Amino acid sequence: SDPDLGELTVSLCCLPNAKRVTVTIVKANSLKPMDITGKSDPYVKVILLINGKNIRKKKTSVLCNTLNPIYNESLEFDLSNEDRENTDLIFKVIDYDRVGSNELIGCIGIGVHFDGINRDHWYQMIEHPRVPITQNYNLCETIPIITCTNSKTTQQTK
Repeated sequence: SDPDLGELTVSLCCLPNAKRVTVTIVKANSLKPMDITGKSDPYVKVILLINGKNIRKKKTSVLCNTLNPIYNESLEFDLSNEDRENTDLIFKVIDYDRVGSNELIGCIGIGVHFDGINRDHWYQMIEHPRVPITQNYNLCETIPIITCTNSKTTQQTK
């Protein structure tokens, strides 16, 4: 992780009866400035992967002219209890640009194919249904690309 990119606070809550996972983007702190003004217009895109395949994408609103956005936005993902064992979430913090293209500030991955707290957070959510589990993450420039051949993960950078 690169401490200069900032950090993201994420809460996960599993609702097994509804076959749903609620992902709450709480806030980001100390984001890297991407605009000439020394600020950014950040939003967070969340990508749900099952067996390494993109299933669904959702995003927060854009918060303008800030390096410390507070979102408190919940995104709901339908997820069967069987699929939970093969699921990963990719979080991309992106600087919105009205002109030109949006720029990636940083990203994190949470789920079964990651290591350390990035994996533990997912399993804590499963073990404690209906309880929001919150964790802070340092943003990274890249995350491993998840491929699910022979149930091994291969790591590549972009």
